[in-house]
Amino acid sequence: MNTIITIGRQFGSAGREIGEKVAQRLGIPFYDKELLSRAAKESGFCEEMLASHDERPTNSFLYNLVMDTYSFGYNSSSFVDMPISHKVFLAQFDTIKKIAAEGPCVIVGRCADYALSDYENCVHVFIHGDEKAKVKRIMEKYNLKEKAAKDMINKKDKQRQSYYNYYSSKKWGRSDTYDLSINSGKLGIEGTVNLIIQYVEDFENKK
Repeated sequence: MNTIITIGRQFGSAGREIGEKVAQRLGIPFYDKELLSRAAKESGFCEEMLASHDERPTNSFLYNLVMDTYSFGYNSSSFVDMPISHKVFLAQFDTIKKIAAEGPCVIVGRCADYALSDYENCVHVFIHGDEKAKVKRIMEKYNLKEKAAKDMINKKDKQRQSYYNYYSSKKWGRSDTYDLSINSGKLGIEGTVNLIIQYVEDFENKK
């Protein structure tokens, strides 16, 4: 087993829980908020700062300038003037690549599929869900009324979509952005976990 699995997910689709179960079943590391802790340690940013900018969009700088700065390294003068949100993104970007170099793992969100787009040993998954199933899950998890749950889902998904589409050259949630797109509302958590593992096994056997 040497596959890295990245998981993009709609809010309320149980993407984090599914990713965690996949990692447990395969006996490999799992990174979600854990990625922030590590990025904080390695970049020198405080973890609260990374969390406050985590998967939130920004409109302050041109994307190309960010990537040009990234390709030339942290010492370029433009990095000094870069908005904090971009520095946070680059810290996470670096950490994702370091984690991937260490071996197989599951990484949830944070444009991990884009950061690792040149890696051949990756399977990129997107998990979405029926609105009814997502609303029910969020109502129960956060003790919310139906309208508040729907509003929370819409807000979070808009944030994730804006963040992903801003920093990546792909489109969040669109099927041709990923290798596998699954409706967890149809299969349930265990069924979705089983499908991802089956896909990864078939992917490894094909190599």
